[in-house]
Amino acid sequence: MSLDVINLEGTEDTPKIILDKNNGIFEISGRSLPEDAADFYKPVLEWLEEYSKQANEETNFIFKLEYFNTASSKLILDILSKLEKINGTTITWYYHEDDEDMEEAGTEFSELVEVPFEFKSY
Repeated sequence: MSLDVINLEGTEDTPKIILDKNNGIFEISGRSLPEDAADFYKPVLEWLEEYSKQANEETNFIFKLEYFNTASSKLILDILSKLEKINGTTITWYYHEDDEDMEEAGTEFSELVEVPFEFKSY
């Protein structure tokens, strides 16, 4: 089964999401405060479940979030838990250099899952 590309434009309340196996692009960026986080992220979790069965040798998953709400943080953890099961996964966690909260959030996530994290400020 070939995996369709997920390519969602970001809005005020929802992040931009690109999941593209063939080009090796896996990114969630922007603001995440969807009305129904579980519903919003469901296709992402389903995609990762499929991807895990036929993953690339390397998966560098990029998070570049400006803001996320509590409901989103639980789903980000669900995403990380799926990524944890995929060999060759690394996470790049971008945060604005003035944003200690986002840096700290990344650090907390990195301690909850067995996936290598790289932190980059911009």
